[in-house]
Amino acid sequence: MIHPTAIIAPGANLAEGVKVGPYAVIGENVVIGSGTSIGPHTVIEGRTRIGCENQIFQFASIGAIPQDLKFHGEETTLIIGDRNKIREFTTLHLGTEDGGGVTKIGHDNLLMAYSHVAHDCLVGNHVILANGATLAGHVEVDDFAILGGLSAVHQFTRVGAHVMASGGSMIAQDAAPYTIVQGDRAKVVGLNLIGLKRRGFSADVLKTIKQAYKLVFRSGMTLEEAISTIESTLDKSAELDYFVTFLKKSERGLAR
Repeated sequence: MIHPTAIIAPGANLAEGVKVGPYAVIGENVVIGSGTSIGPHTVIEGRTRIGCENQIFQFASIGAIPQDLKFHGEETTLIIGDRNKIREFTTLHLGTEDGGGVTKIGHDNLLMAYSHVAHDCLVGNHVILANGATLAGHVEVDDFAILGGLSAVHQFTRVGAHVMASGGSMIAQDAAPYTIVQGDRAKVVGLNLIGLKRRGFSADVLKTIKQAYKLVFRSGMTLEEAISTIESTLDKSAELDYFVTFLKKSERGLAR
């Protein structure tokens, strides 16, 4: 399962069933779970932990040191979950000591060609980064978010679950869950209703999300006033609780 031209360091830990293509290079501190395939010319280095049944395509660069001048060789980690598709020329970097030491990518994500996940990012599950999408350091992207081609997210910015960011979006403030954002700098232009329906949101939950959206983005209220009104007047649900919690934790402010 390992091509004879691949270079595997003695300390690397590859589970049964891992496939390694021609000229791939795997470092001594790398751990790879069963069923994962590594494409030709891929480089995997650093303290990188990769789960099971991932597909990593040719020329990907995984586990390189951060593009951060404050990094001086500390022992930091990149963790990748299961069943991810990591396409050509994708770059995924280790964490930094200042950022908690870990860059983490969940399960069932699609990282298209030339996408980039910088140090200390936290990427959830079922996320899509289209071609050339870029996450700067310390970015958080929650489940089922989709970032269009050539979009970029500023350092320390959060992208909520089920967000759809149009191609070329420059996201410099937090993108609230369930919304569509676009532009430079990205602004909210509506709810991602098609995505929410596809993912099984009930009619009652969608109704409440629409009401909450209007209070936050269309009523003219301050954010604090909108949150207070949501909590006192709208029907409770896990989806609404997540929305409100996301708003309360915003430090960079919301894309409005």
